[in-house]
Amino acid sequence: MSQYPINPELQVQGQLSDNERLKAQSDNLRGTITTDLKDEITGGFTGDNFMLIRFHGMYQQDDRDLRGERAEQKLEPLHNVMLRARLPGGIIKPKQWLAIDEFAREHTLYGSIRLTTRQTFQFHGVFKPNIKPMHQMLNKIGIDSIATAGDVNRNVLCTSNPVESVLHQQAYEWAAKISEHLLPKTRAYAEIWLGEEKVETTEKPELVEPILGDTYLPRKFKTTVVIPPHNDVDVHANDLNFVAIAEDGQLVGFNVLVGGGLAMTHGDKATYPRRAEDLGFISLEHVLKVAEHVVTVQRDYGDRVNRKNAKTKYTIDRIGVDAFKAEVEKRVGVPFAPSRPYEFTHRGDRFGWVEGIDGKHHLTLFIENGRLLDYPGKPLKTGVAEIAKVHKGDFRMTANQNLIIAGVAAEDKAQIEQLAREHGLLDNVTEQRKNSMACVSMPTCPLAMAEAERYLPTLVTHVEGILAKHGIADDHIILRVVGCPNGCGRAMLAEAGLVGRGPGKYNLYLGGNTAGTRIPKLFLDNVAEADILAALDTLIGRWSVERQPGECFGDFVIRVGVVAEVKVSKTDFHA
Repeated sequence: MSQYPINPELQVQGQLSDNERLKAQSDNLRGTITTDLKDEITGGFTGDNFMLIRFHGMYQQDDRDLRGERAEQKLEPLHNVMLRARLPGGIIKPKQWLAIDEFAREHTLYGSIRLTTRQTFQFHGVFKPNIKPMHQMLNKIGIDSIATAGDVNRNVLCTSNPVESVLHQQAYEWAAKISEHLLPKTRAYAEIWLGEEKVETTEKPELVEPILGDTYLPRKFKTTVVIPPHNDVDVHANDLNFVAIAEDGQLVGFNVLVGGGLAMTHGDKATYPRRAEDLGFISLEHVLKVAEHVVTVQRDYGDRVNRKNAKTKYTIDRIGVDAFKAEVEKRVGVPFAPSRPYEFTHRGDRFGWVEGIDGKHHLTLFIENGRLLDYPGKPLKTGVAEIAKVHKGDFRMTANQNLIIAGVAAEDKAQIEQLAREHGLLDNVTEQRKNSMACVSMPTCPLAMAEAERYLPTLVTHVEGILAKHGIADDHIILRVVGCPNGCGRAMLAEAGLVGRGPGKYNLYLGGNTAGTRIPKLFLDNVAEADILAALDTLIGRWSVERQPGECFGDFVIRVGVVAEVKVSKTDFHA
């Protein structure tokens, strides 16, 4: 039960989804996971545990490329888990990197490290006997995967901006504080994976989880800290966003944006992507209270009946932004001040070397699809490990699946650059490739309907050819491909976004912008590559000759009437 008075008229009435039963009966996320770990008959997790391991940062998966072959052999799917680490702001030390590199090489099916849009890394293909050793290895080096999945606040993102080092450090520290403050308080993770002994308690369930509640949140919850003018974390993809406001290079507070989210369901017009709402400005002393009570309001009023409408964006649209804001203010005990002015001008990463105000140098590496693996002639994973052996600063993963070698002294630049070049980490890459992104999709994601990561390099090559054909090879569009409509690759903030419908078939959405502040609209439904490329050829051709000075592709297709602008998602997106 909530410690705050609840207005039942603002809650969704009806039979609770089964996930609510599961959480209520989980013994604060313990379930019977330890029993499943001892079961050698299956490589997977059974019953409720299949969902509960998500709260511990893991998803059960299998290699879909092998399903048919294994079924013919009367074998179960090749069950394994994907683990997503918790790294607020994406910062990791070289010694930590070497440890995760070794584990990926020796104990995963694919041998890769995957940098994700959640500004962290994932292991793919970890079999059951290696799961507990994986968590113990991470704990030994100071990393965990608590609450990186499930109905909780997930890994907190922060602008990857080492150039303005003082402001970035301040923003990063708040990202880390918010992450810690909103973590589940249950000791289930430490007991199951690290061998901590369970301490019996007589406390009521609501006291175990004073912020998240005895049945946790209605749905996943995502938080960011962003430093304008760089929108590299795509604030409008997230439930809660703190937009840094600085004076004389020092952080003084944040504008708070609430209710962004990109997931939807094909054929269900009650679901849609949505921009976040600006609630106003808060000073630094109120940050944790505001974060806590945006979460508690969503906890108490989010839809626990229909999970497809359980995200914060639907809560705000159902009860109204003014009511949501007023409830947060009442619980915090402080009103929001008027928002301070800010502007987002871009959201891509700045590649190559840049120098920070502290005299340190930072090298941003383009990692296609975020997949670090040793390819023929391009031993990328080995290259980063070799850099980690000599690097004295840190690594920073970006929300665009790239990697920054941060804090390099001037005298060390040449050695770092040489290692990067020797291992194919500094090859020339077009602007189009740098501004394209995909989710993991096949063969590991169970939700994938179409290819994404494996298709993106080919698609980008086609688009590069179209740009060159029309004489604008140095230009680019924000291009993103996802295998399903759940939003992981943030296609619903792209100028051109492909969303998987089935094998080789996608919806094509157009009309996002370079700042990441506009949702695109459906242009083609359930079409194959040939139709997509033909449409892009025609439209890019028009853009090359009809655009206004400085006009991006997404602005152009709206101005000339190719698609209508999405201003209010609830009414405009499906219209």
